[in-house]
Amino acid sequence: MASDEPAVKRVKLSEDEKSEETVDATVSSSEKLRPNSLFGMGNPLLDICAVVDKDFLDKYSLKANDQILAEDKHKALFEELVKKFKVEYHAGGATQNSIKIAQWMIQEPHNVGTFFGCIGKDKFGEILKQKAEEAHIQARYYEQGEEPTGTCAACLTGTNRSLVANLAAANCYKKDKHLDLEENWELVEKANVYYIAGFFLTVSVESILKVAKHASENNKLFCLNLSAPFICQFFKDNLMKVLPYVDVLFGNETEASAFGKEQDWDTKDVKEIAKKAQALTKENTKRPRIVVFTQGSEDTVMATEDKVKTFPVLKVDPKDIVDTNGAGDAFVGGFLSQLVQDKPVERCVEAAHYAGSVIIKQAGCTFPEKPDFN
Repeated sequence: MASDEPAVKRVKLSEDEKSEETVDATVSSSEKLRPNSLFGMGNPLLDICAVVDKDFLDKYSLKANDQILAEDKHKALFEELVKKFKVEYHAGGATQNSIKIAQWMIQEPHNVGTFFGCIGKDKFGEILKQKAEEAHIQARYYEQGEEPTGTCAACLTGTNRSLVANLAAANCYKKDKHLDLEENWELVEKANVYYIAGFFLTVSVESILKVAKHASENNKLFCLNLSAPFICQFFKDNLMKVLPYVDVLFGNETEASAFGKEQDWDTKDVKEIAKKAQALTKENTKRPRIVVFTQGSEDTVMATEDKVKTFPVLKVDPKDIVDTNGAGDAFVGGFLSQLVQDKPVERCVEAAHYAGSVIIKQAGCTFPEKPDFN
């Protein structure tokens, strides 16, 4: 759907929104945007990517294409990867990836995206700070000395990618030590749109609730991602504490199914689950909830107050697909890049599909210098 779609067809995100027809068309989106408009909080990880051999995988009992959390036997893996192979570093972690993608889609001004998370006072932490700066996001990390910076080793063999994540410091975020500090909370207050991946529900639900309540009370947009089936299953209580404050809920079909099952909804139909999730109790009634579920190469499902719609994804030649792991983070990043500019949700989905189609042609959550999205 074109961005100049008549205002009458636009899905309203707020009853307080003015008609698009009253917006000054002479003001460009980049001129309206300002630094710190988009806020993210989550688990920062330094992605360490390298092409490895089968012997390295075998040494650490890794499968060629897998995602695991590091165990004791993997502790030496990260240093060996750096010493033995040519590595590339990227600022990673689900929420940080999405904030990076949103900033990339926006381009100017820099630092539209703000990110909070916990790192260690170490070499990897310094690299992570540098990489976040290169991505033009304002990363305000909580730095502590007890745990090392979280890392994710991406071991590449051919087109396969074995991921080993060591959350470490990412698990140590403290509301009272960071979020509550006046100079940090000021950055939170500057934002209009907030995004947190569900993984952070395992770390600091009290931090999420403080941000979510601020958004709700000030009629700002708060977005959450289900992130993984285990979040819906084992962190259901934390999820349901936050859900009443959620304006935009993201997930994929597997996560939607797990969520529906935990809610005792007797259906596996993604559209039906989206519709039911949309209708759950909400604190800020000025903004009807929107639910967006991706389904890989199948149509994306969006439930609004009025109806459930589907959007076809952009077709990508299978031979051009390098790595689908960052697709979900990229989808959200593309969506947020338009949401923070107050674009119609249909335009948000277009941008989300575009960002996802670009990232799956790259290794890891990386991207070209500039987007080609009009």
